[in-house]
Amino acid sequence: MTQLAARGLKEILPFIAPSIREILGLMPYSIVNDLEEVRLRLNRPLAVRLNRDEYFMNHKGETSPLISGAYIVSCEDLQITVQLISQGSLYAFEEEFRQGFLTLPGGHRVGLAGRAVLDSGSIKTLREIGSLNFRIARAVLGSARPLLPYVLNLRAARPYHTLIVSPPCAGKTTMLRDLVRFLSYGIPELGFPALTIGVVDERCELASCCDGVPQHDLGPRVDVLDHCPKAEGMVMLLRSMAPQVIATDEIGRAGDVTAIWEMVHTGVSILATVHASSWKELEERPHLRELIDRMVFQRYVFLSRRKGPGTIEGVWNELRQPVVMVN
Repeated sequence: MTQLAARGLKEILPFIAPSIREILGLMPYSIVNDLEEVRLRLNRPLAVRLNRDEYFMNHKGETSPLISGAYIVSCEDLQITVQLISQGSLYAFEEEFRQGFLTLPGGHRVGLAGRAVLDSGSIKTLREIGSLNFRIARAVLGSARPLLPYVLNLRAARPYHTLIVSPPCAGKTTMLRDLVRFLSYGIPELGFPALTIGVVDERCELASCCDGVPQHDLGPRVDVLDHCPKAEGMVMLLRSMAPQVIATDEIGRAGDVTAIWEMVHTGVSILATVHASSWKELEERPHLRELIDRMVFQRYVFLSRRKGPGTIEGVWNELRQPVVMVN
């Protein structure tokens, strides 16, 4: 994991202003393993998220929970960084800026905040960028292996309709990504065949495509719709790519529910994720409650950060009965 984190830091450094790049390069190797985010905020301290907590960095690359002595991000730092991530052409990346993020080689993601430019009441793009958040992408190969006996219908040679549930930053996207990878390659030790999978990656996190190429290994039998709304994307994939499985991240809107309901009746298996930390929170989402009550999903996987991101708390079936509980 340390090597993965160090590689991630190395891959984002060329897109950060030299003054901050130098500071990050001084970060002790012993804490690079915990690096999740680097945040640049105009005229505010340079911040990093290490595991669960945010710290501030000084010019020596030292971290502290205290603001005193921290390096203050300048307007020039932000301007140079924006030029680097947009390759010198804001116009070429206008769509990414409109969505509030863009993806770097390696699958790392940069979130943006600034002044919204509106067109007929809708966001056209962002200008006067005041905050940047570099999120280090980590594909944890094998993380979904413990789930395989519980989310695969071996007799039917297909996965159960599965919803992965977790609070933010608890590993649900990582878990879904690895599950897709297993299914795309096939699982010989379980006698499970390789499947064709369609991925709707609306937020560009699951496959993290850069110039049309997935930056994460999703296997050889995956077709990705990038930056595409989930509801429309599921229907498009069904019509054009004949997937056996459709995977998508962070469902919740009414249109998502309608599309999933349509997919279920076509014989396609659905793999999805959602933000929640308990059954109670899940049931309070009005559109999701419909899917729960109609027993659309056959498996519910709950994750937490109790023992680190991706901690499996348990798996339940469509009747809300535990299939497996993990201590």
